[in-house]
Amino acid sequence: MHRSAPRLARILACATVPVVLVAGCSSGSDNKDKKDAEGSARPTSSSPSPTIAAAKFGKLPDVCSTLSGKTIDSLVPKAQSKKGKALPSADTNSSASCLWSGLDGFKYRSLTVSLKLFHSDPQLGSGDRRAGEYAAQQASKAATAGKVTDPKTEKVTGIGDEATTVSTKEKKDGDDFRDQTVVARTANVVITLEYDGAGYETAKTPDAAALLKDAKSAAKEVVGSVEKGARSGA
Repeated sequence: MHRSAPRLARILACATVPVVLVAGCSSGSDNKDKKDAEGSARPTSSSPSPTIAAAKFGKLPDVCSTLSGKTIDSLVPKAQSKKGKALPSADTNSSASCLWSGLDGFKYRSLTVSLKLFHSDPQLGSGDRRAGEYAAQQASKAATAGKVTDPKTEKVTGIGDEATTVSTKEKKDGDDFRDQTVVARTANVVITLEYDGAGYETAKTPDAAALLKDAKSAAKEVVGSVEKGARSGA
């Protein structure tokens, strides 16, 4: 049987074009292009936003009220003010510090309580995790700040969700200081308590172990104040 002239011409034309174009002569190419176009037109599903746990605490209590007058009398005899001195802060709902200092004869004591609150953030993580990272930074800072020597760092239990103590020595103007720092985290709040002591003139250098014991007790009291303040909406 002889093929018709138009059909024969079409076959010869497809046979003479480059290989890369032969597909264009196939009747199935149109269907493939149509499927590709339909596939690219389908909307792509976006990944769901990550979910993180809500922060437990929304704001901080009054930092100068986190320790009782009885505690201040014990740790800072002859304190200039039992109410303490609030240190400057741009936002006391998220970061606040209070200082007590006093000189009893030649016995000097200084106590600082700092609070830092972290909110949960989809980009940065949960408040608890962010607070934990900050607590680790604070402990490291205490062990290396200024001209401190002989740092001793220890993880302790019973103070918030986690806590670290840092004991150091320091000499200021010829006097020996013993510095004790307790960094504790309760949920999304970090407590940094610094308790320093020195003996001027004829007074003895304070016992580091005794200072640390008092610092840990005070830190535990601050943790309780933070949790109580959150429950009462303070």
